[in-house]
Amino acid sequence: MNKIFLVARREFTVRVRKKSFFVLTLLAPLLMALMAATPIIIMSLKSSDVNVVAVIDDTHSFDTVLVSDDVLRFAALPDADIAGMSKNFDASGYYALLHIGKLNDSGEPQELKFYSTKQVSLEVQQKVVGMLSREVEQRKLKAHNIPQLLQIIQDSHTRLHAATVKWGNNSEEQSTHAGVTMAISYASAFLIYMFIFMFGGMVMRSVIEEKVNRVVEVIVSSIRPFQLMMGKILGVAAVGLLQFTLWIVLTLLLVGVPGQLLASAEVTGWLAGAGAANHAIFGLSGIGDLHALGYLSGLNFTWIIACFVLFFLGGYLLYSSLFAAVGSAVESEADTRQLMLPISMPLIAGIFVMLNTFQYPDSALSFWFSIIPFTSPIVMMARIPFGVPVWQVALSLGILYATFVATVWVSGRIYRVGILMYGKKPTLKELLKWMMYR
Repeated sequence: MNKIFLVARREFTVRVRKKSFFVLTLLAPLLMALMAATPIIIMSLKSSDVNVVAVIDDTHSFDTVLVSDDVLRFAALPDADIAGMSKNFDASGYYALLHIGKLNDSGEPQELKFYSTKQVSLEVQQKVVGMLSREVEQRKLKAHNIPQLLQIIQDSHTRLHAATVKWGNNSEEQSTHAGVTMAISYASAFLIYMFIFMFGGMVMRSVIEEKVNRVVEVIVSSIRPFQLMMGKILGVAAVGLLQFTLWIVLTLLLVGVPGQLLASAEVTGWLAGAGAANHAIFGLSGIGDLHALGYLSGLNFTWIIACFVLFFLGGYLLYSSLFAAVGSAVESEADTRQLMLPISMPLIAGIFVMLNTFQYPDSALSFWFSIIPFTSPIVMMARIPFGVPVWQVALSLGILYATFVATVWVSGRIYRVGILMYGKKPTLKELLKWMMYR
C-alpha cells in the first residue's frame, strides 16, 4: 500500500507543478463563462448595414404594408421587370428583389419570390413574409364583414404560464423549471463525459511514455505492475478532484459578476433576443425570461455536487483502469485507436441516451442505462437534477464501484504482461490470453 501511495504522490506532484495545470485551472471557469455568453452576445449584435429590397408588386396593394426599419428598407419599382433587373443587379445596389404576384381567389399572392445574386438571409425572409402574411390574414377577416372582428380576435389571444411545483417528503412545495433543470442536467452529464476522457487519457499517456522510455523496466524491478497501475490511477484522480474543487471555488467567486450583468437592462435585452435559440435547446421561453433563473435556488446543489463527485470518481476509476491497460499494450498513441473503440462506445451511447433522458428521465431506457456501470456516470447525472430516488443512486454507485474492482483485476492482468511487451501490436485475442496468464 505504501508503494501505491508513493507512485500516486509522484503522479500528483508532477502534474500539479506543470504550468498547464495552473493555466487550465484558472482559465477554465472564465472560458466556460465566455462560451456561454458569446452566442447570446453575438445574437444580440445587429449589422450596421442597411439592406434595401426592391419590390415589384403586381397587385399594387402591398406598398404600405412593407414597413422599413433601421436595417431593412423597401423600394417600390412598379415599372420594372424581373428579366431587366437580373442583368445588372449587383450594380443596382439592392440587396434583393421581391416579386409579389397577382392575388388568387383566396386573396393570397400567386407568387412570392426573392431574387438576388447571393443567399437572402433567413431574418429578411421572416420579416417580409411575416408582414405580408399578417396583412393577408387581416384582409380575409375583414371580408367576413363582422363588426370589430379583428379586435375580438386580438383580445382572445392568450398566453398562459404554468408554474411547476414538486412536493417534498413532508409535502413542502418546491418551485421548479424544466428548462433550468435540463440545462444543469446537460452540463453535469457532459462534464462527466469530458473529464473521464481527459483524466483517463492522462493515465494512458503516462503509461505509454514510461513504456517507450524504458523507465518502466527499472520501476517494476522494485514495485509490482499492479501497484504501479493503481498508483497512477489514484494520483491522476487526486489531480482531477483538486482541479474540480478549484473550478467550483473560482466559479462561485465569479457568480457575482454575471449576477450584476443580468440585472442590467442592456444585457436583459440581449438575453431576450436569444429566446428562440434557448427554447430550441433547453425548452426555455428564453434565458431572458429572468424569472426562470430564480428556480436555481430551489435545487439541492449540495446533493447534485456530491453525486457528481461520486459518479466522476467511479466513472474515472472504471475507465482509467481500462485506459491503463490499453496504454500498456501499445507503444504510441497512434496504436490505441483499435483498442479504444470498444472502450469509447459505451460512453458515446451514454451521451445519446442522455438526450432522451432530458424528456423522459424516468423511462425504462433511462433507468437501465443509469444502472449499467459503463454508462451510469453520464446517464444518472442527467437524471439526478430531475429527482431520483436515493435507492436508485445507491444501487447505481454500488454496481459502479463493484465493477471498478472487477475491471481493475482484469486490467491488472493485461497491464503486467503488456507493460514489458515491445515490437508488436496486440490483438483483442492476445489481450484475452494475457488475462489468463498466471
